[in-house]
Parts: sequence; structure tokens; C-alpha cells
Amino acid sequence: MQIWEAIVLGVVEGVTEFLPVSSTGHLTITEKLLDIPIDDKGVTAFTAVIQVGAIFAAIIYFRKDIIRFITGLFRGLFSAEGRQHQDWRMAINVIVGSVPIAIVGLVLKDLIEGALRSLWFVAGALVVWSVVMVLSEYLGRQKRAEGDVTWKDALLVGMAQCIALVPGVSRSGATISAGLLRNLDRVTATRLSFFLGIPALTAAGALEGVQRADEIAATVGWMSTAIGTAVSFVVAYVSIAWLLKFVAGHSIGAFVYYRVAVGGILVGLLWTGAMAAT
Repeated sequence: MQIWEAIVLGVVEGVTEFLPVSSTGHLTITEKLLDIPIDDKGVTAFTAVIQVGAIFAAIIYFRKDIIRFITGLFRGLFSAEGRQHQDWRMAINVIVGSVPIAIVGLVLKDLIEGALRSLWFVAGALVVWSVVMVLSEYLGRQKRAEGDVTWKDALLVGMAQCIALVPGVSRSGATISAGLLRNLDRVTATRLSFFLGIPALTAAGALEGVQRADEIAATVGWMSTAIGTAVSFVVAYVSIAWLLKFVAGHSIGAFVYYRVAVGGILVGLLWTGAMAAT
């Protein structure tokens, strides 16, 4: 992979990782446009590894919250009083919400890296999940704040995160929609989405980096991977700050127009043979 291609993909990852538009879907489309083989194991691993850059951005951005949760977890382990604190509850929520993706991701790993990489899945998921996003805004009452989040909320949002293993759905789109349907306010649903994404995407990127190290070195190259990861970190940090400000006063339905447009264009290209699905 050329350095400029890694930079382009790093920008795409950083911009789309936390927006409800599907980073994996956009990376797959971009790789196809750059004539990079999307079914190559090294390329698939590269796609997962550069997500770690975006996750590091989230860790830095939410570092105070993360420290509070970790401190609250340890206090709660040794104190009944500590288990009454909100930081303990949020730490447990993140742990509980991370369990579904850990199980499903490992069980369906081959399917995710194989058949689901088809651009037909990306196009379909972009359009179909847009309907869910619209419904979540319409049906969700948004009356519950972060202090009201329960382990049941976290578990259901974590289960929704599994749906985002289908490229095109969008991890943030799935988790924020689930949070809204649980009547969480938009900012709370978005923050919970970030918190659940940190362990899930860190583990996925680390696993791919270790298991596919030789393939990355032989195809993409570690220099390109490192540069793509660094670029995604910088761009994602800006993207996180923007999204949190945006959702404070705007519906996530605003992204639906873009998703449907991209999905429709992609269907047209695939249908006419102007672009191959794999």
C-alpha cells in the first residue's frame, strides 16, 4: 500500500468511526475505489488495526471519565458503599455491554471477514439501518440521563453493537439507536456508544494485529499501517468533539439522507457492473 493511500484511509476511518455512517463500510468502498483487494486478509487486518487509532483518540478524549470508572470499579470491589456510586454502576455497565460483541465477534469472525465484506451487504445495510435510526428518534422519549443507565440498557446496547459487525450498519448508528429506543437522551446514548466501543474495537484491532502480523507485513506493510493509524487518531479526535456538540441539538436522522444517498449510488454502481462487489 502506498503511503498516500494509507493517509486517505486513515482520514476516512477517523471521520467515520464515530459518526453513524459506518466506518467499515466507507473503508471498504474507499479501498475498492483505490483498487485495493478488499478480500485480502492483510487488508482486512489493516482495516481493523487503524481503528485502534480512532479508539486511542476516544480514550484520550474521555480519559477523565475512564479514570473515574476504573477507580469506581476498584472501590466497589472492596466496599459496599462504593457499589452505590454511579461510577461503579457505569463501570459494570461497560463490562456487561461488552460481553455480547466479544462472544459474537469471535464466533462469526470468519463470516465477518469473508462474505460480509461484499459491497452488496454494505449498500443494503446503509439503507436498511437508516430506517431504524429514524424510528429510534421518533419513538425514543429521551427522558433518561447517564445516571439512569442500567445494566439492562448496557446489555441491549451491547447486543445492538453486534449487529454493526455487518459493514454498512455502523457501530455508532446501531448503539445510539438502541440507546434512544431505551429512552436515553441523545448525548447519553452517544457517550454510552463511545464507552462500549473502546474495549470492543481495541480488542478487535489488537487481535487482528497479532494474528495477521505476517500478512500485514507482506501486503499492506507496517509503515503504511502505522501512518494510517496515526492519521485516524488525529482526525477521530476532532470528529468526537464535533459529534458530541452536534447530537446535543440535532437528530441523528440528519445522517440518514447521506446514508441513503451513498447506499443508492452504490447499488447503482453494483447493478450496472461499474463496480465489483468484492
